[in-house]
Amino acid sequence: MLISGVGSQAVVNQEPSVFITPGGAITLSCSLSTGAITTSNYPSWYQQKPGSAPQMLIYETNKRPSGIPARFSGSISSNDAALTITGVQVEDDAVYYCAVYTGSSDALYTVIQRGGELR
Repeated sequence: MLISGVGSQAVVNQEPSVFITPGGAITLSCSLSTGAITTSNYPSWYQQKPGSAPQMLIYETNKRPSGIPARFSGSISSNDAALTITGVQVEDDAVYYCAVYTGSSDALYTVIQRGGELR
């Protein structure tokens, strides 16, 4: 599935749901059709659980807000933004969003990948 950002020609790929068992590790990626994602795009990651507002996990590529566990980490890998979750827990079952600044007046906010449905 491809989703266009509002006011932008950039397109981000959305990957299918991921199934992972508790205790494992997973990396979600965020790719931009208009080119490589760099630290200048200030990628950030959000987690949303049903009935709740999105919670910021990562901002400015790899910084964690206060209270976010160290098992959530952000990076740039192979021209994509990446969110790695280590020691996955059942409560990590959620939808994950990536936000990427495209250099215009608009930020591109899209669903990148649904988080692991832990079974």
